[in-house]
Amino acid sequence: MTASLRQRASAGEKLIGALLRMPAEETVEMLAVAGFDFVLIDCEHGPADIVALRHHIALAAVHDVPVVVRVGEKDRGLVLRVLDQGAQGILAPHLDTAEDAADLVDASLYPPVGSRGFATYSRAGRFGEVAAAAHRDWWLENTLVLGMIESPRGVANVEAIASTPRLDGIMIGPADLAAASGADDLPVSEAVAVVNGALARSAALRMDIVGTKDAATAAFAHGADLVVYNLASSLMTHLRDLAAPTR
Repeated sequence: MTASLRQRASAGEKLIGALLRMPAEETVEMLAVAGFDFVLIDCEHGPADIVALRHHIALAAVHDVPVVVRVGEKDRGLVLRVLDQGAQGILAPHLDTAEDAADLVDASLYPPVGSRGFATYSRAGRFGEVAAAAHRDWWLENTLVLGMIESPRGVANVEAIASTPRLDGIMIGPADLAAASGADDLPVSEAVAVVNGALARSAALRMDIVGTKDAATAAFAHGADLVVYNLASSLMTHLRDLAAPTR
């Protein structure tokens, strides 16, 4: 059986993904054919239509590419539905405290670790064809639980957040962090260094968001475990270049 995304990341593989918004079924296939390791679908700043999301997850599965979904802040209902449809991971925004991180873990994992509602008849349980114990054990072991630090408060609490049991990793949200930072807070570059330093000292995975191949290479070289392209930014850069040939 193919290793899950969490297994691969935990084993030390350096994994590359792309952040996109729905509808983008053909883009999901193109990313898979191009050789990306995972797709990150944005249901925070993009549509959170669970039917459309199901189509994207199912299409990615045809190509054996796992999906992680960025949900809204403290949206436990969407976490449940996303995982029931077979997404292998959750990325949640705005973790400011260890309590926020623990709540995310609780929403994402089945008992006895969390309190995610249990069902085997969903797509994730192959419509009831997986034995209950096997289904529970697989998702307890393989659900990738990631959170975002996007505020000075989150930066200040990064050590406690990163050490939260069964929180797998952290991604910095640079735009939100910049917007939330005032004159009395650390400059964003210093705040990023604080978070990345804490992650390097912990067992937590580090996921970076970038816009270019060179930035992805640099992120991996400086300690990132997973790197995700902001596909809208990357595509707009490419499109602007295409729109301006020498005439």
